[in-house]
Amino acid sequence: MIELFKQPNIDWMGKAKYFFGLSGILLLAGWTSIFLHHGLRYGIDFKGGTNVRVRFAKPPNVDEIRKGLSAQGLGTSEIQLISDPANPNANEVVIGLEQSGEGDQALDTGKTQVVNALNATFGVASSGKPDFNAATPSSLAAFLTQRDPLGLSTNAADRYQQLAAKILAYRDNEANGVVTNFDALAKVEGVTPGALAAIKDNYALGAFAIRNVEIVGPKVGAELRRQAILVTLYALGGMLVYIAFRFEWVYGAAAVLAVFHDVLITLGFFSLLRFEISLTVIAALLTLVGYSMNDTIVIFDRIRENNRLLRRESFADVVNKSINQTLSRTILTSGLTFLTVLVLFLMGGQVLRAFSFALVVGIVVGTYSSFGIAAPLVVAWNRWRGQRAFAGTGPAAGDKTRGSERVSGRLAPAGRR
Repeated sequence: MIELFKQPNIDWMGKAKYFFGLSGILLLAGWTSIFLHHGLRYGIDFKGGTNVRVRFAKPPNVDEIRKGLSAQGLGTSEIQLISDPANPNANEVVIGLEQSGEGDQALDTGKTQVVNALNATFGVASSGKPDFNAATPSSLAAFLTQRDPLGLSTNAADRYQQLAAKILAYRDNEANGVVTNFDALAKVEGVTPGALAAIKDNYALGAFAIRNVEIVGPKVGAELRRQAILVTLYALGGMLVYIAFRFEWVYGAAAVLAVFHDVLITLGFFSLLRFEISLTVIAALLTLVGYSMNDTIVIFDRIRENNRLLRRESFADVVNKSINQTLSRTILTSGLTFLTVLVLFLMGGQVLRAFSFALVVGIVVGTYSSFGIAAPLVVAWNRWRGQRAFAGTGPAAGDKTRGSERVSGRLAPAGRR
């Protein structure tokens, strides 16, 4: 493996108090902001609100949509592009509005606000005609029945209901929800030149259509918050069990405390910089948990190997050597990952901003905590116990604890019998 440092000799454990002090400052600043100032900003997934699914005739410009929403007082709305591998030309976005009521009233209010903002942005309302792409089967059937372009004298309502259903089925299924040219309706069975002319004269073609409106109530949001917390705790608990089995329980406890420390600091940064927490951010935090834990296990595994080879050195020296030996690997892997997520943060756009920010902070804090928090915690435990600790005493490691090496007071060289 490429080595960035040739035999580094850094006394990491001698600087443990500075690491603990830095972590204390970050935790204090972040959680003071959470409890006394800004708190945590929750997305619609967690605090409730209205999601409006909109389909556009052309690939939507998110910045233009956000500008239009802001002009109508909806600047805090969330906009997410929908990626559908089965339908790559769906051109859909989901616009999330903050909670403004419950039930049908909230649905109607949210939909009206979004429609007004989009109409003002894309100029649909200037024609003075109803939008064909927003027409419902009942409204189109009523219009055709009134105009009677087919010249039906009897059973006109039933016939036009069937025709309206066919026309809108074509719009929704064949035209991807948004008709861009009225002449395309001539393909629909039963549409005559007279019916097509009547639709052309009385409808306008909008650049978008509201596909679905749904509300996330406060109770659902609270349940999602509870589940997000449980998922994170379950992940930490599973890792604690694994590391306790693979090494020793103290290693597992130190690793979990370090990862918990990473999550708390990242949440503190979210509060300080006013980023919003959504389900995608929870996914980023769980990714952070796995990444930080992997880096910690690499160091712990090297400690276990050196613990068998460097039997005359103190445990703190063994830990220092282990961190120094894995330093190049840590810088290479973490550095490249950091550069990737940094580009994602700077150039990924508004939709991925909070997600990538969690990874940017998490990669830095997670890498630091592996050697600055987890390893010093294990050394501190062994000093407190006054004995030499052995990595690899779990059933998977194949070693047995050697009681003759346990002494009181300071750590004694393991080679003395």
